[in-house]
This record gives sequence, C-alpha cells and structure tokens, in this order.
Amino acid sequence: MERYKEEFIEFMLECNVLKFGDFVTKSGRKTPFFVNTGFYRTGSQLTRLGQYYAKAISNKFGTDFDVLFGPAYKGIPLSVAATMALSAEYGKDIRYCSNRKEIKDHGDKGILLGSPIENGDKVVIIEDVTTAGTSIAETLPIIKEQGDVEVLGMCVSVDRQERGTGSKSALAEIEEKYGIKTTAIVTMSDVIEYLTTHEVNGKKVIDDTLKAAIDAYYEQYGAER
Repeated sequence: MERYKEEFIEFMLECNVLKFGDFVTKSGRKTPFFVNTGFYRTGSQLTRLGQYYAKAISNKFGTDFDVLFGPAYKGIPLSVAATMALSAEYGKDIRYCSNRKEIKDHGDKGILLGSPIENGDKVVIIEDVTTAGTSIAETLPIIKEQGDVEVLGMCVSVDRQERGTGSKSALAEIEEKYGIKTTAIVTMSDVIEYLTTHEVNGKKVIDDTLKAAIDAYYEQYGAER
C-alpha cells in the first residue's frame, strides 16, 4: 500500500471521521464502522484533505482537466480544498464548481457556484463517500446541461465496497451505468488491512472481535470483487 494511503487512514482516525462501533447507515444497514466527512472542520485539516484528494485524482485522471465539480453540500469545501492542492502541489490551476440546492434568481444567478462550466470542458466530480450511488444521478444531469462537456470520472475519499442496488459496488455500478471512471483515496479493504496489522498511537484499532464483526458485515453486504 502506498504510504499516502496509510497516512490518510491515520488522518481519518485523528479527525474522528472514521469510527468503529454500532451505527446505522441511511439505507438502514447496521454497520460496525462509519465514515463522516463532516468532521473535517479546521483549515489545516482541509488543507491535508485537499492534498490527499489531489494525489488520488492525479494518479487516476492526471491533471489535464478543467473543472473539479463538488455536489452540494459536502462537495463544496472538497472541491475548493482539492483545487487549491492541485495548484500548490502540481502547478495546475483547475477551476472549482458546485451546485446550489435552489436556483438563485438575483445577483450571481443560476444553479452553479464558482466557475461556469463551458463547452469543451473536461470535468472530474469529487464526492465524500458513495454507498448507494444516488448522488451521481442528480449531479450528472446538472453538469451535462451546461454544455458539450466530458466527464472524466469521480473521486471519493473512501470506497466502502458495499453492494449498491445489485451485487456490484456502488462505484462499479456508476462506472457501468454512466460510463465514467471512479477512484477513491482508500478502500475499506485498505483500511482493514492496515488497521489489523498496524497500531495507531500505540493502540490496535481493529482487534479480533471487531474484525469478526466487519467480516460478518461484508458477508452480508459486501460487493462482488
């Protein structure tokens, strides 16, 4: 595993973004782990988060694209942080864009925040965590309505590797249905592998009991690999 992935896993724990225990997802699944990107709350945290996203995006899509689109609401700070990192780390001045939940009819009118999307633009979508893939169904039409653009793909922070509507993962279903590439900074397989073999701050995060609960969860909800 690349070192930046290991660092990102520890970073999620440090920010209380990645938690282990008893949780219920939006889809009603009882899960022994939870990822809540709303806990990235400070300037330094967002700076580091943007750097991790920029690394994953450049690894998968390169930096030859025009717009990084972050769906409202969590995608707004993600797009800003990642475009800043792409500029600082890679010297690429990518435009950021997000959507509003309600169309604004005065001042800076329209449904978009940040940069307009123009004909010929290459766009990458940035998201937090995709479990069911419902957000992309709302996001793609907004982007396509702006003109003749090419959506290269989507980057999320964590691929939970759970089944979407069928037997494949939500990201695999998105690739198949919409014909775009997807990537993640880390997968849950990365997280489990690292935290079962490494201590963090002198503590074993995933012990045998927790590992058994995670294995049982994936036995029930895990996607085909």
